[in-house]
Amino acid sequence: MCLSIPKRIVEWEGSGENAGEFAWVEREGERESINMMLIGPQPVGTWVLTSLGLAREVIEDDQRALIEDALSALAASLEGDFDPALHFQDLTRLHD
Repeated sequence: MCLSIPKRIVEWEGSGENAGEFAWVEREGERESINMMLIGPQPVGTWVLTSLGLAREVIEDDQRALIEDALSALAASLEGDFDPALHFQDLTRLHD
């Protein structure tokens, strides 16, 4: 199973014919070059979902917040600290 992680575009790589094929992205201080072939050029500052070195999808802030919450819940679960009251508030609102 592959997990897509949100990362923010911080810089474009290349020029001329290769411009727009790769971008530098960051998340929590880590930086990597990813292939932008699937979604095309996007402005610096745009958040994208990345998986296996590829940008798969542009995401909005509300989507990113939900993904970050899910990733936080996963990390808490792996550390043995999971508290359902602290995560997935969007789901609990549906049942109120």
